[in-house]
Amino acid sequence: MDNRPIVAVVGRPNVGKSTLFNKLAGKRISIVEDTPGVTRDRIFTEVEWLNKYFTLIDTGGIEPENDDIILTQMRNQAMLAMDMAHVIVFVVDGKGGITSADREVGLMLRKTNKPVILAVNKIDNINLEDNIYDFYELGLGQPHPISSANAMGLGDLLDEIVENFPEGLNTEYNEDIIRVAITGKPNAGKSSILNKILGEERVIVSPIAGTTRDAVDTYFEKGDQQYLLIDTAGIRRKSKVYERVEKFSVLRAMSAVSRADVVLIVIDATEGVTEQDTKVAGIAHDEGKACIFVVNKWDLIEKDNKTLGNYTNEIRDMFPFMNYAPILFVSAVTNQRMSKILDTVDKVAEEHSKRVSTSQLNDVIGEAVMLNQPPSDKGKRLKIYYGAQTGTKPPKITLYINSKDLTHFSYQRYLENKIRENFGFEGTSMQFEYREKDRKR
Repeated sequence: MDNRPIVAVVGRPNVGKSTLFNKLAGKRISIVEDTPGVTRDRIFTEVEWLNKYFTLIDTGGIEPENDDIILTQMRNQAMLAMDMAHVIVFVVDGKGGITSADREVGLMLRKTNKPVILAVNKIDNINLEDNIYDFYELGLGQPHPISSANAMGLGDLLDEIVENFPEGLNTEYNEDIIRVAITGKPNAGKSSILNKILGEERVIVSPIAGTTRDAVDTYFEKGDQQYLLIDTAGIRRKSKVYERVEKFSVLRAMSAVSRADVVLIVIDATEGVTEQDTKVAGIAHDEGKACIFVVNKWDLIEKDNKTLGNYTNEIRDMFPFMNYAPILFVSAVTNQRMSKILDTVDKVAEEHSKRVSTSQLNDVIGEAVMLNQPPSDKGKRLKIYYGAQTGTKPPKITLYINSKDLTHFSYQRYLENKIRENFGFEGTSMQFEYREKDRKR
């Protein structure tokens, strides 16, 4: 099982939670802005410390006595993150001092009966360290002085986090396992697909939308390949998510996508592509996952010799940013083409982790530049000196150029198409990074 420890970062607005999240994640994921309430939704990332892996959740701020609708939603989301978490990091403002809101949040946290680590942020120098003693009043144990902005005290904080993981959780990362999230709208047949893949009734299947309330991890092997299938509750429109349990399902679904290597985007053939399907796919695409469209209930569609082509075109039109993703038309009820799902998972997972040599890549880039010159602006033309693949899962291409100001998305798309023509990368998004390199001519 891939039951990864979950750590939630909570606290009232503008205490530095997102800055701390970004430092621990090692990259800028949460929007950091000096305005309370900027981070409204939970954001997930995987963090590694001393060879231990865990999922980190950033949350909106908690203001217990504020009835503003946005702040109320943020409070509810943070409470959901606390429900999920194995360890909670409570961030307070060491410069501003303890507030009544901190006391209320501290009371909420004590009631969770979960390990809570009190991080006193904005302790930027030794003269401020005495500020931490006031926070003993919260009854949450020893305060940990940190500075998220300056990365001070974060090693000790991470040590404390991993020491508080409950026993029985998996903190290792196995590169050999392909993690597959089965996601999509409620009642599209995700659980039925999982059951067919496994060949047994592992997940309760019901025609009532939203039966699967939680994400369910199922580990299995086929031949020499190991898989972890993550069946999720459907991601619904936020305006439709009223019950707390439904909000919890949305949270788990997004978490499942963040943990996956491959995401199956299940579409109900009888409903066609909907706006909600595009949002589900957008989450997976933005996360840089390998993706497969699985059009289920294909047995219920009346067909002629144009049906398959028309449906394929509709999907391509609705998802122009995901032309790389294969489309499978299946029926979990009749078993039609179900065997192709795992075969396609294997293929896109391999493409997701593919690496090409720098010399081969530059041959393709050089030919592409000769066929179609890069854009120019005010007499200055973009020059691409060379490129290199600098990452996998998803494949990341770094281009060394003369000026970032001359780059244009349309030319990047042209280069991506040329790279795909030569190297494949089917089923996975690609990332491009530009680095300016001085070259005197």
